[in-house]
Amino acid sequence: MKKLSKVQLKQQAAVMAAVTSLEQQALAELAGVVQAWFSMEYEAFPGSLLVRLQFAEQAQLEAAQPQLLLWQKRLSALMLKKGFVLKDLRKHLVFTLSGPGD
Repeated sequence: MKKLSKVQLKQQAAVMAAVTSLEQQALAELAGVVQAWFSMEYEAFPGSLLVRLQFAEQAQLEAAQPQLLLWQKRLSALMLKKGFVLKDLRKHLVFTLSGPGD
C-alpha cells in the first residue's frame, strides 16, 4: 500500500473524528450497536465514503431501521463541520450486521 499524502491524511483524520463521534452517539442512543466503521477511496472522496453502523442482532437492526435517515443526517452534519459536503447523504451510511472482517 502506498503512503498517504498530507491531504489524504487530513481527510482520514476528519472522517475518523466524525465516525468516532457518530459511534459514541449511536452506542448511547441505539440498542445493540457494536461499532461504527468506514471505507473510502481517497481518489473519489467524499463521494466514496461509506460508514457502517454494526448491530449485534437482526431484531435490533430492524428496530433501528426507521431511524436510519436521522443518523444519515447526523453523519452529514458531522462531515460538514469538518469541511466536507456529502451530496447524497443516503449513500454514505448503512446499518449492518457485518463487521470489518466479514
